Amino acid sequence: MEKNYKASRFNALTNTEEDGLILFNSYTGALADFTKVEKEEVMGYLKNQPGIEGSPVKEALINHGFLVKDGTDEKKRAEFLHQSLHRTDMLHLILMPTEACNFRCTYCYESFVRGRMDENTVSGVKALVRERIKTLNTLHISWFGGEPLMEFDLMEELTSVFQEEARDHSVSYSADISTNGYFLTTEVFHKLLSMDIRQFMITIDGVEAVHDKRRFLIGGGKTFSEIMENLKAAKESTENFDLSIRVNFDEDNLKETEELTQYLKEQFAGDPRFGILFRPVGRWGGEHDEDIPICSHITANEKMWQFTENAIDEKLHMSSMIGGIMNPAGSVCYAAKPNAFVIGANGQLYKCTTALDADVNHVGTLNADGTMDLDYDKLISWVTSGEETDAVCQNCFYRPACQGNHCPWYRALTGDRPCPSEKNNIKKVLKLVWKNSLL
Repeated sequence: MEKNYKASRFNALTNTEEDGLILFNSYTGALADFTKVEKEEVMGYLKNQPGIEGSPVKEALINHGFLVKDGTDEKKRAEFLHQSLHRTDMLHLILMPTEACNFRCTYCYESFVRGRMDENTVSGVKALVRERIKTLNTLHISWFGGEPLMEFDLMEELTSVFQEEARDHSVSYSADISTNGYFLTTEVFHKLLSMDIRQFMITIDGVEAVHDKRRFLIGGGKTFSEIMENLKAAKESTENFDLSIRVNFDEDNLKETEELTQYLKEQFAGDPRFGILFRPVGRWGGEHDEDIPICSHITANEKMWQFTENAIDEKLHMSSMIGGIMNPAGSVCYAAKPNAFVIGANGQLYKCTTALDADVNHVGTLNADGTMDLDYDKLISWVTSGEETDAVCQNCFYRPACQGNHCPWYRALTGDRPCPSEKNNIKKVLKLVWKNSLL
């Protein structure tokens, strides 16, 4: 006798432009599209109608988690998924090889009080990895700053240790970098690839005149042409990598953003290794916060996805980060994960790269021998502020992806839920992910 199934509480759906159906499940991360002909049958199953016995459509819905057995406790499933974030066989370190930067962007929140990572901290990072690697399955390094490529030799020195230890202990190793792109020459780019750095985040805020007014060198020098030459050279590589071009927008560059899309189209359309990511500028704590012409919340949400759709229509790929955000636990900020730490240039341990000066973010110190002196009371405030205590988050269709912790710092500052824009605009985003998949 066929078992009874019901629609998952974690489903979201919308229509395609051809009146088909796009279905998404935040617990499995599955995303599927169905034709106009299949749509009626799918909707029948989602409404608990019996349908066709042995139907391949129903089988697909079951296999991808869109339908679950009657009696399945999906809240318990989500709770178990949340507990998996506390695995001790994974380690994510966000390293600041320097806290200095060669840029002075108009909206930057960093204070640049320290330069190169000191020798005690370098020794501490090496010792920490050598000790922890014995119990790990996965080690991931994020290079951050300041501008990390200002201390490229230090990145090479540390990476050689990480790669050797990962090889010797059969640990999966990967890395990413957030860089302004100014020093990303062809030689440096290929060295980074050999260092297992395959994910890149580089910001371009507009065409040349616009970008150079917002993201300039210390002293006011221009940066656009140098960055673009580096990106064009990277495109000539035959290797695989994933490079997100981030566009930060506010009222100052809102009108010129579509002009940038046309420019980027000429350079990168059709190359899936380059993806575009639009994000609104926020007041993140810098000394010029009050001078930043941020967009209203409504405008920011609207423009983020309008710009993305325009880019996809021009055959530019969407950043892979957006699809990643929708995966199970994909919207959980690293700051909310117990196995992730930011290590400053002086050995200061943080949870968040934005609130560097906030006392609650100073969660400990890394010693030269690799041990950590941790303030567990502060740590708890970062990793237990989401779905554990928020009943609305517990009942949300997006709970497995976000777990109420898309941004624990936003929740701490405002007392509001830090719902990701992808969740708030789920129907729009599903259509964009679908359109992007057709490129």
